Amino acid sequence: MKKISVYDAIGSILCHDITRIVPGEFKGAAFKKGHVVTASDIPLLLELGKEHLYVWEDLHGQLHENQAALRIATACAGAHISLSAPSEGKINLVAERRALVKVAEEVLLGINSVPEIIVATRHNNQVVEAGAVVAGTRVIPLVIPEARVVEVEKICAERGPVVWAKPLLPKTMALVTTGNEIYYGRIADKFGPVIAAKAAAFDCFLLPQVLAPDDAEVISQEIILLAQSGAEIIAVSGGMSVDPDDVTPRGIALAGGILVSYGVPVLPGSMFMLAYLGEIPIIGLPGCVMYCQTTILDLILPRLLAGERLTQRDLAALGHGGLCLGCAVCHYPVCPFGK
Repeated sequence: MKKISVYDAIGSILCHDITRIVPGEFKGAAFKKGHVVTASDIPLLLELGKEHLYVWEDLHGQLHENQAALRIATACAGAHISLSAPSEGKINLVAERRALVKVAEEVLLGINSVPEIIVATRHNNQVVEAGAVVAGTRVIPLVIPEARVVEVEKICAERGPVVWAKPLLPKTMALVTTGNEIYYGRIADKFGPVIAAKAAAFDCFLLPQVLAPDDAEVISQEIILLAQSGAEIIAVSGGMSVDPDDVTPRGIALAGGILVSYGVPVLPGSMFMLAYLGEIPIIGLPGCVMYCQTTILDLILPRLLAGERLTQRDLAALGHGGLCLGCAVCHYPVCPFGK
């Protein structure tokens, strides 16, 4: 691009948008990139404070901000991500459907280490609706050396995209609620309605709730029957503390569940348990799920619905951001919990 007097710009092609702001009324492009300047444009350009303009000229090895942003966004976008049109040099990456956002943090760091290039994303493992912006990119100057964009493209070609969306697939869920006090009707169960609401929020089908006494053998048999009945996720509530008579973990083990972790660095939810019966995740739910609005379950369930098989490392990583502050009004997921 080159800088010329507005009076000499007639017939020239603008290489960037020129913004007009009327407080409380309007903010947008008065002139779009690619506009051919005419004599009648000059008064408004002067009114906008533009005594000089930057107009396009071919410069070998350089890219305009819109061209650069498009190439960067294309390189960074993974599955189920679409791109917005360029606007003032910025392009948004948008989820095509309700999904779990995945961010390759080390790839992102590598790209943002390239001079004059930025990519900003949402947090990893956040649930978004269709049409939600999950990332944005632009370059800092109006034109940038093409070699820098090529470097970004090389990083993504070698290491994969920066951001992608994993669709949330409704699954058949089951709930086994343990405890003699509930099984024999001494107190009312409060786990069932909570799990039903969590399942419904993701369009999951919930099999009829099963009640079991504090008997590891009975618990194990109920888990096996639910697996045979088509349950794709089995939740077991109650009996998840370290008291000697809390036998739920033993029941999960007797059913054949292969332990991933008993205890996670998340508050509330530290007594959570994850095991797998073949491909079926079994989640042992601590009591906090019953009375806290947001817990470990809200961090784990979307990832299971996205088809992820979680490891002990995945659970250990939840410690960074795993402290819920217990706000008087819960704004999850727009808060630090799980981030």
